[in-house]
Amino acid sequence: MLARLHQSGVKAEHAYLAGFISIGLAFSSWFLSTHLERAGVARADRWGIFIGEWAPTFFAIGNGLRSYETR
Repeated sequence: MLARLHQSGVKAEHAYLAGFISIGLAFSSWFLSTHLERAGVARADRWGIFIGEWAPTFFAIGNGLRSYETR
């Protein structure tokens, strides 16, 4: 998968940027869910956690792509 991403032109910086954006989206979705939905804090927490789990994945992909870039 990493080789295919590297061949497609995806760089480690793109994955790192996606990780930081997902952190911002996790906070935003939690904040908006607590203020706009009447489902309660538990649902807002689930939204934040769901999106927040993307960040480590993007950072791991970035680390893998970095190894292809340094070769």
